[in-house]
Amino acid sequence: MTLLVISPDYASHLLPLATLATAWQDRGEEVVVATGPATAAIVESFGFSRVNLQLGRGSNPGVIRAEDQPTGEDDALRGFFAATRIGMVETLRFQAEGRSNDLLFDPVEKAREVQAVVEKTNPDRIIVDHLAFGARLGLDAAGISYGDVVLGHPSALPLGDEVYGHPPFWPAAFSPTPHALAQLRELNERISAEFTAEWNAALAILNPAAPPSRDAFAEHGDLLLLNYPEALHPATRTALLPPHVFLGSAVRTEPRDEQVEAWLDASTTPVVYVSFGSFLSVRADVLARVVDALRPLDVRVALASGSSDPRLFEDVPKNWLVRGFLPQVTLLARASLVVTHGGNNSVTEATTAGVPQLVLPFSTDQFAGAAGVVDAGIGLALDPNSASVDELRAAIIPLLDDDAGFAARARALGESLRSVPGRQRAYDFLASPPAPELG
Repeated sequence: MTLLVISPDYASHLLPLATLATAWQDRGEEVVVATGPATAAIVESFGFSRVNLQLGRGSNPGVIRAEDQPTGEDDALRGFFAATRIGMVETLRFQAEGRSNDLLFDPVEKAREVQAVVEKTNPDRIIVDHLAFGARLGLDAAGISYGDVVLGHPSALPLGDEVYGHPPFWPAAFSPTPHALAQLRELNERISAEFTAEWNAALAILNPAAPPSRDAFAEHGDLLLLNYPEALHPATRTALLPPHVFLGSAVRTEPRDEQVEAWLDASTTPVVYVSFGSFLSVRADVLARVVDALRPLDVRVALASGSSDPRLFEDVPKNWLVRGFLPQVTLLARASLVVTHGGNNSVTEATTAGVPQLVLPFSTDQFAGAAGVVDAGIGLALDPNSASVDELRAAIIPLLDDDAGFAARARALGESLRSVPGRQRAYDFLASPPAPELG
């Protein structure tokens, strides 16, 4: 038996997919990963085989910097970072404008490359990152069944009258004007129409007999897996989903880090883990305000500086831990609070660990993810551009207070998610998929 995993060349995408794949590996089945060279070391660390497949222009082996990207992608990344400094709507507008170039790179050629990988590996099961549109286009055109893994918030698959790129909900800390929202929706509707036309043009070449799509962003595989806790998803939206499974999370096993383990064991003072992931860690200005908010509190802080210069944080208390990269799963297991940008890996891993969250969302589905954390009563959310040091501290204090209820609710949800790990849910779902819908 062989499982084929198809992933873009980004660590944040590959890590959860690889973690799901360990359910097959543990049963003695072969796992082959089709991805690019930047994440080859991750594939090797899991003990999987790799087939080279470069699905897009960019890549990210763990921490992303504009200067490491190909010409054109570097400027796009700088533009994105600049947009995050303006706010929610401007960032979503910037991302919408670049969407066609980002998501369907050389679609016919990439689709055919994916079909060739499938023919070469002859897998029994396939799982694909939902955002690997070119890969899914190739599989759909060839009529190949696959597990479609939505790694981000479930709103990455628009339902009903939703439009891809337009957040269906967001925390109260953000209050865009109706006019700005109307303009954003109009832009996203135009981009969606253009994207669908590009999808259909490629589909007509790949399979002239295939019916065209009405909305390519709403296309999905026949086996839908949502890497997200159902408890953080609105029940009204869940009712609109096609047959699916909520995985909860794909929490990876990390190698032991002696420095981090020694630091954790050195004191019983509560630990606050701070990380803005591989992209948004460039926002050193926001990290600096978080640091200042935490300074006077009786906590120890583990700060992942990412692409920010760690020398900016040389004056933090001596019992804090600052490194460019830190083992997130290890630290979440011992943390009393996480301050995060709201990336899906961070939200789902923190939820599984049972840790309250202060979410400072910058882009894409981070706004919807932050709203889910707030609505579930396991955290709070603030606008990273406008939240002052005092406002950040005022949010952190109740999240660290057991009597406020955040910690108890987070612990209970974490225990529920850990009882059946996401990789087990994925294996069971693909081993016994639901019957296809009639009509």
